[in-house]
Amino acid sequence: MNIDKTPLNAEFYLRDAEIVARNLLGCILVHHDPEGVLMSGRIVETEAYLPDDPASHSFRGPTRRNSSMFLEGGHSYVYRIYGIHRCFNAVTGGGGVGAAVLIRALEPLDGIPEMWMRRYGEPIPAVPGKSGLRGLCSGPGKLCKALGITAGKHDGADITGETSDGKLFISGGRPVPENRVGVGRRIGMTRGRGEEKLRRWRIADSSYLSR
Repeated sequence: MNIDKTPLNAEFYLRDAEIVARNLLGCILVHHDPEGVLMSGRIVETEAYLPDDPASHSFRGPTRRNSSMFLEGGHSYVYRIYGIHRCFNAVTGGGGVGAAVLIRALEPLDGIPEMWMRRYGEPIPAVPGKSGLRGLCSGPGKLCKALGITAGKHDGADITGETSDGKLFISGGRPVPENRVGVGRRIGMTRGRGEEKLRRWRIADSSYLSR
């Protein structure tokens, strides 16, 4: 696919996390790995996390682990969960705010054979089937594994391309009309930690959403 290789600028991210979460739908997450392989996917599901949110890592203030979440909008916040999986977030708002958007799911576009090998540990079959492709990046941990995004290499990276080498960024993609957008509760919330908040956005008719 012909990918727009122009990263979204810093101004895009210097807004409220809920606005950014909605407007990231349809955008393209791009990663050029160290071997120069281009991998990408269309963003189909996001979640917003704000500093007043008990479910947010920033709720209790800055720590060594969440320090990247307090950078200025346009940086990445990548963390590890369960000691295994990584989650990629786009930081939003001004420096010190502590807000971010979790990228929950992608529709795979470029570099699918490489992503398949990373994700499943075997070559992509001649006929992968819709179920295999649908599950390739259908979750925050899955998409990070498929694209080779790690906390060690990418936490705190400038994803606007203005001061970084531009290897990991989000480009504009195609706008998603309101009649295709669904809004609902976030997934996996612990009771009493904001499970009632409607801060998950998705392309409602996408086949690539997280489960």
